[in-house]
Amino acid sequence: MPTKVVVGVQWGDEGKGKIIDILASRSDVVVRSQGGNNAGHTVKCDGEVYKLALIPSGVLYPKVRCLIGCGVVVDPKSILAEIDGLKARGITCANLRIDPRAHVVMPWHLVLDGMSEDKLGSSKIGTTRRGIGPCYMDKSERIGLRLSDLCNPQQLADKVKVVGALKNSIIEKVYGGAPLDLDAVVAEYTEYGKRLAPYLEDVSVVVWNAIQEGKEVLFEGAQGTLLDLDVGTYPYVTSSHPVSGGVCTGVGIGPTFINEVIGVSKAYTTRVGEGPFPTELFDETGNTIRDVGHEYGTNTGRPRRVGWFDGVILRHAVRVNGLTGLAVNKLDTLKGLPILKVCTAYRKADGTRITDFPPIFDELEGCTPEYTELPGFTEDISGCKSFEELPENCKKYVAFLEEVSGCPIRMVGVGPARDQNLER
Repeated sequence: MPTKVVVGVQWGDEGKGKIIDILASRSDVVVRSQGGNNAGHTVKCDGEVYKLALIPSGVLYPKVRCLIGCGVVVDPKSILAEIDGLKARGITCANLRIDPRAHVVMPWHLVLDGMSEDKLGSSKIGTTRRGIGPCYMDKSERIGLRLSDLCNPQQLADKVKVVGALKNSIIEKVYGGAPLDLDAVVAEYTEYGKRLAPYLEDVSVVVWNAIQEGKEVLFEGAQGTLLDLDVGTYPYVTSSHPVSGGVCTGVGIGPTFINEVIGVSKAYTTRVGEGPFPTELFDETGNTIRDVGHEYGTNTGRPRRVGWFDGVILRHAVRVNGLTGLAVNKLDTLKGLPILKVCTAYRKADGTRITDFPPIFDELEGCTPEYTELPGFTEDISGCKSFEELPENCKKYVAFLEEVSGCPIRMVGVGPARDQNLER
């Protein structure tokens, strides 16, 4: 029963795609458990770059079954465009299956997402405006539409008539917007249902059967631990559970079927959107890391906020995910910086030193980082083929991250390609 979960341990964008791609090549099944097309994985394969939004990274391997669980919210227009784009590049999606219980991002979700952000002004969450939050809201309110509804034209029409009328009322009366043409929505989404019907299957059963057969199963999520709805930096979080526990409900399996939990981080820290970021850099060092590391959103192109490595966050992620190992990406990005800093604790406004990530947003916002400084490195490490080849200062940096986190580092990334990942 060799099952692995890959999770981000920061605010997302940690380079999970590359790690998942490497592990997917050794897997029989790859499963996406939560999130929507507001987050993506960038995978570099044979000189080609693939930017995946909803489809699991295993799609690049014809033998791998790619599954999208019931905890994912699916924009049908987006996923069909992704399927078509992959097919145009010679990548088959024949092994893709989507749980019919997955909820659908409807047109009103996109409209309301944008209007809500505009209305909040300076207090905005910083969403991607792709309707993910409003879709999860409807799921919790039990008025959401699921993929199974798209395959039943009459059921779809009935639900759009009721829910759509409610949403139009909010769009018009609360935000002063123009109502959606619900007949056009029914017609458009009926066609999406026809195209997606062949991909629908009970993912929970498929995964269960694979586990019983002793197959290698890999679970991937979107975003990162600090964006989790419960244990993240609320309210500046996503609307689902990117932590390892989210896999269980987002796929439909019990926790005893998970063997390993691998956390992925960068050798520094980034985040997008609003919210506190204790180690954020506003100087030339931050700009250098952003430019060298190409820190711009996979699907949005938004510049990411950049900061030094945060060990407090990492310890939090180790605990809430039950990490058994870590993969640290983009060590090569730090080349040429004379000093590398690692945050090991926070100082609260009253001077109190804390080493555990504070659960209350206001406490975090008032914290300042306490750093340990390590010597940088000037060598080009992008061509290193083993951990032993790394310069001594790189090894010391990795060893210190292990010490701070209390978790073994299994992989170190020295570039974006598959073969630029050093396994220990």
